[in-house]
Amino acid sequence: MLSRKNIVYFSKMHGLGNDFILVDATENNFFFSSKLIQRWSNRYLGIGFDQLLILEKSKFLKTNFHYRIFNANGKEVEQCGNGARCLAYYLFIKKKFNDKKICVSTQNRRLYLEYIKDNIFKVDMGVPIFSPSKIPFLINTEKLHYSLFIQNKSYSISVVSLGNPHCVIKVDDINTAPVYEVGKQLSQHFLFPVGVNVSFMQIISCNKVLLRVYERHVGETQACGSGACAAVSVGIRNKELCNDVSVKLLQGKLKISWDGDLKNTLYMSGEAMHVYDGVIKY
Repeated sequence: MLSRKNIVYFSKMHGLGNDFILVDATENNFFFSSKLIQRWSNRYLGIGFDQLLILEKSKFLKTNFHYRIFNANGKEVEQCGNGARCLAYYLFIKKKFNDKKICVSTQNRRLYLEYIKDNIFKVDMGVPIFSPSKIPFLINTEKLHYSLFIQNKSYSISVVSLGNPHCVIKVDDINTAPVYEVGKQLSQHFLFPVGVNVSFMQIISCNKVLLRVYERHVGETQACGSGACAAVSVGIRNKELCNDVSVKLLQGKLKISWDGDLKNTLYMSGEAMHVYDGVIKY
């Protein structure tokens, strides 16, 4: 028999193919290490996932829960938009989502999760931050565009934070975008001291974009919710996109809404999927 102290119950979830295991630590302590996360995230030797989500009891006033996010390499990160929707769906199916809207805290901000219908949820992602020092991006002057050399070629980038750092590059053809080659090097660029997620965006119209994302410490993922928010916020700020935009990622679509006012929050809506529940001996 399994000893209770050596098992953890989890739910496998995904948001447009960006997959997670979610561990509910609100009732039982969960002890883990970076090495353990790396082993579990391995798609050949473990369960396989992009991120581990840990649900914890509320730590702040006027919040319902706290949640933490760890990339597949075991590093804790600040934000995950697809993870937030999966967290909302988990709370909904486990009957812990008692109101139409609840508030959860993350490493550096609060998120408001709203039930729309079925398995569709809306997330208040907060206000996009363009100040380099707050991203962080080691440049003194805030601009709409910056030039960085990667592989002896100059790339025009825009930077923004939605609770985690993002770099956005406009491309003419999403299918030929250098996601791995340029994305990997940019994600580790010395001007981004904590790394950066790199989004490649092809604008189809003012309310439709195609997107691929190289996530720091992970690689290209099937979808990135905060990356979609970052790309749209940059497009709206550059007056290239409307206030409501459909973002087509590798495995589906997200709706991003923002009025462009730096005092107002940005919203993301999309599906979340529950795949199965399981138990791990460790």
